[in-house]
Amino acid sequence: MASDNTGGPILSADLILRDETLTSKINTTNADEKLDVESLFSAVENILDRTTKTVDVLFLKGTDSQETKMKLLEEESPQESFIPPLSAFKLISYEMQCKAAGEQTAPETTVLSIIEKLSSYSRDAKAMLTLATFALEYGEYFLLACIQSSNQVAKSMGTLKGVPVLLGKLEEHSQAVVDLNKLIKATLEVFQCIFGLKKLSNYDKKDELITAAVYWAIVSVVVSTNQLCYLITDDQEKKQELETYADKLNRILIELKKERSNQGKKDYRKVKNDVKTSESIVAVIKILLTDPTNNLTPQLTDGSTSTQEKVEINSLEGKSVFLFFPSLHISGEDISNLKNFLDKMRKDQYETLWIPFVKQLTKDLKKKFEFLRPKMLYVAANYSLPIASHKYIKKKWNFKVYEPLIVVLNPQGKVVCMNAIPMMRVCGVEAFPFTSEKEENLLKEKGLIGVTATHINPQIKNWIEEKKYIFLYGGQVTDSAMVLDHNPMIVEKGISIKLVSIEDPSHLKRFWTKIKNLFTSRSQRETEIDSMKLDIEKLISYKKKKGGWAVFSKGSKVILIGGTTILQVLKEFDKWKESLNEKDFELAFKDYHNKISNHDDDAICRHIKIPYKALKIPETECSHCQRIMVTNITFKCCHKDDDTWVPPRP
Repeated sequence: MASDNTGGPILSADLILRDETLTSKINTTNADEKLDVESLFSAVENILDRTTKTVDVLFLKGTDSQETKMKLLEEESPQESFIPPLSAFKLISYEMQCKAAGEQTAPETTVLSIIEKLSSYSRDAKAMLTLATFALEYGEYFLLACIQSSNQVAKSMGTLKGVPVLLGKLEEHSQAVVDLNKLIKATLEVFQCIFGLKKLSNYDKKDELITAAVYWAIVSVVVSTNQLCYLITDDQEKKQELETYADKLNRILIELKKERSNQGKKDYRKVKNDVKTSESIVAVIKILLTDPTNNLTPQLTDGSTSTQEKVEINSLEGKSVFLFFPSLHISGEDISNLKNFLDKMRKDQYETLWIPFVKQLTKDLKKKFEFLRPKMLYVAANYSLPIASHKYIKKKWNFKVYEPLIVVLNPQGKVVCMNAIPMMRVCGVEAFPFTSEKEENLLKEKGLIGVTATHINPQIKNWIEEKKYIFLYGGQVTDSAMVLDHNPMIVEKGISIKLVSIEDPSHLKRFWTKIKNLFTSRSQRETEIDSMKLDIEKLISYKKKKGGWAVFSKGSKVILIGGTTILQVLKEFDKWKESLNEKDFELAFKDYHNKISNHDDDAICRHIKIPYKALKIPETECSHCQRIMVTNITFKCCHKDDDTWVPPRP
């Protein structure tokens, strides 16, 4: 075993490259040949990940259904915007192609020849080009096998490639296919680790480990190509013993993962500490955007200029900045809110900075970005966040790939709003600049009904200002509420009650969307429970109850929220209306409500189920399709619904 003198990775003697000439050829570059390695790897990973998963399904789970194969092919591949290095592919392919009997070359010799022919590329590019060449070949076999039955051109191409021969021997050589699949997956995983390490701060200090990983990964690619030839030709001279190579890669993987984990934790702790101790907006943004491997910080582009001028991060000094991290999907309503917000923002000492968190943008997201771009600063779309920053934003700022995030930072670089999106959905541009103080003032001025229901009746704003009674309701409460409308005693006492029924499905949907976003906004502000949050929790608990729901308020102040109890109070108005001779309407209503509240569902603890985005819950993949699952949180009391609830004594 060997170890570096820093206590780093330990490699077995058989994994370390002793040949200094070979090591030099792997690590040195004769010319600066440019290659977008990351984009190339994205395409290669897409091919090999899907093909190996399909082979696993066919051979390890005992099914050969065409439906299963095609399901794995349905997901759209990311569109790559780079020019493929076709000449390099041809050079490598020539070295790895199937040779006639008696011309078989040792894998190590082939590897050396490939490395020499790619001398103008970097170490990482040499490895990536070799894997990409194999992925083209392997992916072509896979694709032709899947579509040859329905496409005559594919059938003829498959014949020339030997696809029918390969398919005919799969059962006979099932173990060889499984072993090949395992080696391909291990090779892909090695590349994933290499590129993961490349984004960490100490990548250049791990030459021995990375060089060994690159070499044995290329060897494994060559061996995999030879094994593919054997499966087609059945030539025993080309048959490879793959277990030895898989063992080497797996041992390297252990060290790569260990190094990636250790260094990843160090980089994350550094970002976390630096952001916490920084005292300026410029410092925080530089911490998040600077590449730790080369200390380069990307320039920003000013979308408001006709020439898309480049600006330095230092230009943000003394300003509040809205860091906008777009998700895979942004609704049209969010885009409309953002446009209004951006129009207002640039009039003050505020800037919005678009930072691409998800690199592969959908066509829809690209279109929306182009719409918003003239109103903000942005980082180039092909920019990749450093791994530690990526982790920080997901963990500390709770970014989810299907939900956009706007973090508001003050000129000192401190967070004043963890996510402005929920409150923007509730109040639009009125919530600007999305500080806690602004939110509290809005809620104090408008109340729960004022911020969530003005789209139902614009007069609600005036009624709140005039401190009138407002009865907002839905469900079975609707008919009972009419008891109060033009009731002689109500009219005689001069009591003004405004009834607002939500019956239109689109109005109702928008109302509940606002309620849930308001709940999210309140939850991310404080850990302690506040009265507004309690009101929202109670209201949400009645959403799907058959008896309906109601919010009774005076001006911006909520008096009562309930369900069947309020329904009963309304139905039994004649039983308590005489109390209006001694009490005001609010007190009389509450007294009768409290008198009967122990006899209906208000006595049962509430169950709340909402899409919850404020809690820091890790994203979970579906075990079936590997897509991110939608997160819902259910709040449910620990006792049974039929238990009697006794309110605590004051």
